[in-house]
Order: sequence, then structure tokens, then C-alpha cells
Amino acid sequence: MNEFDKMQQRAKELRDLLSYHSKRYYEMDAPEIEDFEYDMMLRELEEIEAKYPALITPDSPTHRVGGKADGQFTPVEHVVPMESLQDAFSFEELQAFDNRVKAVIDTPVYVVEPKIDGLSVSLEYENGLFVRGSTRGDGRIGEDVTANLRTVKSIPLKLNTVLPFIEVRGEVYMPKNVFLDLTREQELNGEKTFKNPRNAAAGSLRQKNPKITAKRRLDIFLFNIQQITGKELNGHKESLDYIKGLGFNTVPFYKECRNIGEVIEEINRIGEMRGSLPFDIDGAVVKVDNFSQRELLGSTSKFPKWAIAFKYPPEEKETTLLDIEINVGRTGVLTPTAIFKPISLAGTTVSRATLHNQDFINEKGISIGDKIIVRKAGDIIPEVLTVSWHNQEKDIYHIPDICPSCGGKVTREEDEAALRCCNPDCPNQLLRNLIHFCSRDAMDIEGMGTAVLEILVEKGLIRTAADIFTLDKDEISKIERMGEKSAENLINATENAKSNDLSRLIFALGIRHIGQKAGKLLSDKFGSMDKLMNSSAEEIAQIDGFGTIMAESVTEFFSHPESRELIEKLKALGVNMQGKETVKENRFDGKVFVLTGTLTNLKRSEAGKIIESLGGKTSSSVSKKTDYVIAGEDAGSKLQKANELGITVLSEEEFSKMIK
Repeated sequence: MNEFDKMQQRAKELRDLLSYHSKRYYEMDAPEIEDFEYDMMLRELEEIEAKYPALITPDSPTHRVGGKADGQFTPVEHVVPMESLQDAFSFEELQAFDNRVKAVIDTPVYVVEPKIDGLSVSLEYENGLFVRGSTRGDGRIGEDVTANLRTVKSIPLKLNTVLPFIEVRGEVYMPKNVFLDLTREQELNGEKTFKNPRNAAAGSLRQKNPKITAKRRLDIFLFNIQQITGKELNGHKESLDYIKGLGFNTVPFYKECRNIGEVIEEINRIGEMRGSLPFDIDGAVVKVDNFSQRELLGSTSKFPKWAIAFKYPPEEKETTLLDIEINVGRTGVLTPTAIFKPISLAGTTVSRATLHNQDFINEKGISIGDKIIVRKAGDIIPEVLTVSWHNQEKDIYHIPDICPSCGGKVTREEDEAALRCCNPDCPNQLLRNLIHFCSRDAMDIEGMGTAVLEILVEKGLIRTAADIFTLDKDEISKIERMGEKSAENLINATENAKSNDLSRLIFALGIRHIGQKAGKLLSDKFGSMDKLMNSSAEEIAQIDGFGTIMAESVTEFFSHPESRELIEKLKALGVNMQGKETVKENRFDGKVFVLTGTLTNLKRSEAGKIIESLGGKTSSSVSKKTDYVIAGEDAGSKLQKANELGITVLSEEEFSKMIK
């Protein structure tokens, strides 16, 4: 057997294994292997397909991750409109719906199913292969998100039965456990958290980079056939049973009901179990089962007359506030958390809820010992709504003016609601700072995620960012579930990170107000860490795009002995302290460009890099300092403002001539 035949056989074996384990994990909730083993098989298949492109198949698992999405999603016209549903908030409204149906249909049979709280999408298949996925949009025009939907592993790329064409509709959602993991990671990183799983799912699916979508571990339930060729179906339940056989992940349970009484019983049953479900629901859907009867009933201009959505009211309960706990975030922000007598909400027991900041506490008039009303936002995150009884013997709670972790000074900056610990060596900020330091946009240390860092900090192997570069392979390999190969990969990743550009290191240090772009500007201006550390706030403030607050934040950071000690340790360990020369020539020296609209031959990010390589700068807003506005298709308010200010506007063709 020659090399090509061997690789063809191995590729098929890997595709079968990956499809099997994907089904065990995403559909059966019974994984047989660790994530790492799955990833290694996927990597091997990627390498084979890269070496032998002829072996790539349309249903290959490698197509799920790393697809390329355009800067702007392509509009998709829905041949069959993706209609919304009329809502009902009481059983009386359900009874009225039943009466309207029975005025046309003598003995309707209904199907009741949970209403998944996610983002509605359409999936299209030709000859059994997944060819396009789109969002609902306004029901008639959606957006092409095929590349991102390929990352949802419960969406089959190839159906079990070949059909000429089928379009199905479903709801992309984020499982509760994934949502809680994501919000916890966002909190550790000092990022703004998603409010509920629905928002998280929608934000994740519309990412321009499918790799980010893949990391969010979205899932889907299919609940409708929009179009089908090659198969006759007569009813809703029959259609759900059929698409389940094709390999789709359908709504997890659905029941036929012969009258409205049975419908209400099923809605109550679903309502009682919703807190224990691994996904979020915001109601139950009632549909006439028979397709011919649906045609008789028809639709209004807004929704079908043969279906209705019953919405469950948010559950609220009273409890007693026992204590307020203060947590310290990555950026030093002190966050108060309410500790109250445990209560059951949406099927789970809760005893904690965030109080956000001092302004929130003052607004609600909260003191320890009060009776408070609590509910779950999106049936997931507990929140304090109001004080129902105030303890007159206690004053409104005030967050202490010293850090509960290190005893350091706490300050509140002007125009900020948060109180903040200013000590960069604060122990409670350690893990959060390390997560940021290793993140993709900072030092990009592959494999050094939240879970791994938690273990390394817990075992005392890391106490500062510098310790990341002194890790020992043997010590790491002894950690449970790590192993020698994982340890070796981690050490290699830390070694690779040492050669990162200075701009990445500056951002990784977590200096307040200094993001990726500011880190690059500092690197370009000073060229080395030594020059940056010894610069004045006045020098830094001269950088275009910097203000006094940003400049003082940099000098404040480097004024701490702990910060300088960390830099010296990193330098001694071989971490790069020099900026890379990126400017090819100074053709655009001092010129400020603003890009707007859709460019045909270049992405806006690519055009921005070209401008910077020629000595120019890019800005997100048009002002008197702007020299050029590059306007693509559908340019909006920025183009209008440029014309009002008399700024030179360039077409993409004119810009291309300038850079030749």
C-alpha cells in the first residue's frame, strides 16, 4: 500500500472516530475520551488534509473550526418566511387561541414542546450535505453564518439519508453550564459578562471569526421543516420524528395533546422542570399538528394562526440578607455579593447574588438584615430586585475603604462607579492577572487557560507572571490529567511566547486603560521596555490617541517597585523587551486615516495594517485631525461628516493607487 492509500485509509478512520465521539459528547452526553484526545485526532486529520487536499470531504469534521467569515455577513432571503409567534401569558389566552382554532377546525390535535431561548436559524441541505446556514433576521432577510454554524458540533454536515433538498429551522443556544463557565471566565478577565444565555448565544454566533464561535461551545435544537423535496409529511410530530432519523438534534421532548386541557397540563409539567433542564427555556410552544389544517388556518401579517407561545412569568421570592461579601477582580475592582438565606428559584437553590457597586446598594437602600426580593435573570443569574423590609437598626451598607485581600488603599476615580484596590501585588488579583497575561491577545500562551492556571496557582508553582517561564516539565507532568506530552507542549508554548513583540507584553501587563492598540502605540513610540519605563507622563501624552489619564496610568504602574521587579525577572528569563520595526517607509508619516463602509478587495483590518506599515495611523472616528477617509460601499455617517468637514475622501481604487 503506497503512502497516499495509507493516508486515505487513516483519514476515513479519523473522520469516523471524530464523528462517533462528537455524537457521544454533544448528543448522548456520554463522552468516552478526554477533550485533549479528540483535539489530537482532529489535529492529525487537519495535517493529512493539508498534505493531501484531494482527501478533503464536504462532511469532514475539520470544516467545523477555523472557517473564514467575511468582514460583513452576506444577506440571505428566506424563501419560506421565518415567522415569529403570538405570545400568551395566561391560560385564558390559551383558551381563546383554542376557540379561534376550533372555529375553523372541528377536532384539532396539538403538539406542545419547550420554547428554547436562543437564536433562530435556518439550515439548508442539498443532496444530504450542509450547504448554508442563516440567521432569522427580520423573518424574510437574514445573514449567512454558515462558517460559524459549522462549528456547532451537533449540526450534521452530512445527513443519514440523501434528500434532493431540505431546509430546517432550529434554535442555537448556549447550555447553562457553558454559560456559567463563560461568565466566570469573563469575570476573571475583568470583562463585561453576558447577561443571559440567549445574548451569549447570539453574540457568539455572529462573531466574524468562527474560531471564537467554536470556543463558545454552542448547541442547537431543530423544531421545524421549512422546505423539503423528496419526502411527503403530513404532520408536525411526524416531521420531528423524521428529521431526528436524519441525524438532527430535535427539541428534546414534544407531546401530542387532544384538547386544551391536556395542553395546559403539559405546559405546567414543562414549567415545573425548567429549572432542572441543562438549557434555558422561556416558555412552551403549542402548534396544530396537521399540516393541511394549518393551511386552512393561515397566518396574519405577523404570525401564524396555528401556533402560540406560552411565556412563563419570572419567579420572584423574598429572603433575608445575611451578609455582604467583597471580591477583588483582575483590575482591582471590589464587587459586593449578597449572601442570603437559601431559596428555590426556577428549580435550583440559590443563596448569592451580585450587588454590582456602592451606587447600586445606595439606590436600593440595602443593609444587612433586610428582607430582599430576588429573581433569576434569564432563569440563570440571581439578582436583587428591591428591599421589601428595611432593618431600621442598621445603616445602608458601605464597602470598606481598604482591600479585603491585601489591606491596601481603595480609591474611586472620578466618573467611575467602582471602588478599586491600587496594589498591583494584591493576592486576589493574581489569578485574574495571569489569565489576562496568557490570553490570546496578550502573550498568547497556548494551553495556559483558566483551568490550568488555577491548578498551577493552587499548587504554588506560579506566584507571578515571571514564574510562567520557570515552570518545570517534570513538575507539570505529575499533575493529574496533564501527562508528559501536555507538559512538553506547555513548556514549548512558554518558550515561544518569549519572542513576542513588545506591544503584546505591554498589553499583557494589564496596565489600566491600556488595550491592544495602546500597547502597540507605546511600543512604536519608545521601542523598548526600558525607555517606556523611564518615560514621563508628559512624553506619553504626546502620542496621538493618548490622553492624560492613559499616560498617568502607565507611569503609575511603573512607579511601583513590584512592577519594575517583574520586568527585571522577565528580562532575565529571556522575554523580549524590544519592539519590532513594522514601518516599511514613512510615506504616510503623521497622516490619520478613517475607514468606513465595505471594501471590495481588502478587509478594513488589512487596509489598516498597510497604512501603519507606511507610517500612517488609523482612527475609528472622523475629526478635524483626520487627513483621509477611505469610503467603501454603504459608507454612512462617517462619510457624511468627512464631507461636512471638507476632509479628502478616497475610493478603494484611489487608495490602491496611493499605496502602489
